[in-house]
Amino acid sequence: MAFTSILFFQRYNRIRKHSNLQPPLPPGPKLWPFVGYLPAMLLSNNLSTHEWIHSIMKQFNTEIASIHFRNTYIIPVTSPELALEFLHTYDSIFGSRSSSFGDSDMLTRGSISAILSPTGPQWRKMKRILTSEILNPSTIHRMLAQRTSEANTLLCYIFNQTCKNGGGAVINIRRITQHYCGNILRRMLFNRRYYGKRREDGGPTFEDKEHNQALLTAVRRVNAFSISDFIPCFKPFDLDGHKKILKNALNVLRKYDEPIIEERVQQWKNDKKIEGAEDILDILISLKDDNGNILLTIEEIKTLIIVSILQFLVLTYMQIWI
Repeated sequence: MAFTSILFFQRYNRIRKHSNLQPPLPPGPKLWPFVGYLPAMLLSNNLSTHEWIHSIMKQFNTEIASIHFRNTYIIPVTSPELALEFLHTYDSIFGSRSSSFGDSDMLTRGSISAILSPTGPQWRKMKRILTSEILNPSTIHRMLAQRTSEANTLLCYIFNQTCKNGGGAVINIRRITQHYCGNILRRMLFNRRYYGKRREDGGPTFEDKEHNQALLTAVRRVNAFSISDFIPCFKPFDLDGHKKILKNALNVLRKYDEPIIEERVQQWKNDKKIEGAEDILDILISLKDDNGNILLTIEEIKTLIIVSILQFLVLTYMQIWI
């Protein structure tokens, strides 16, 4: 399968502003007064944002372009070599995140997470924990037994479903895959399969379905294009509806996840969880700083769990379909 990646960088206009050289911009469409090229995208025959940007790249026959949205330059990149320049060679310049993106604040609880937050001491702290304690090969390998067990349970569930009605049952692969991904996340993060009461056939409960749907909604809405990111005066009106939809999805995730986190933190405070880390939540709670003090607050743990769920969801889907 061939993939074409588009990377968006909003800091390019700041570099031009503070640079004495004023390097030329990559090719791009002509600007509209005041709003740049924003109206053209909104009137793009129902194309999604990435499809419209791909059409601009094709129109100018370029691997890097410049699209001006009011006072912000969007620099899409489709070349792996150019992407490496942005993400590796000059990552300290382009790695930060603009604080004007209101939707991301809801996810990161005021930019205390490792993603969607401006570069700084807090970002570096959370990124170090995320990469060294959660997404590192040792932790992933430690959870291999949970993933294997879940795969076996999935096969048994599919087999039981196919045996219904004399072997003529129809299997919805999309829903089964979503259930499988959700179960893996819960096993790795919380060492449990269900939020609600266990079903005898191994299928998802209402609570599991609601949580999975909220996860998928959050993945689709986080980082989605929003007019208010480029015209801040529109922010109170939520013209795209992104803020309301993302807020409702995060409320569902927190409704199920935060009671588990709070109960586990209290168990550790009562010395009931001192025999070693069993899951990722235990790993986060048990982290200490150089002075032997607790490294993460409960708010930081809650944020890292949500971020980990979203990242593991994407990685799990990639593992299944690629």
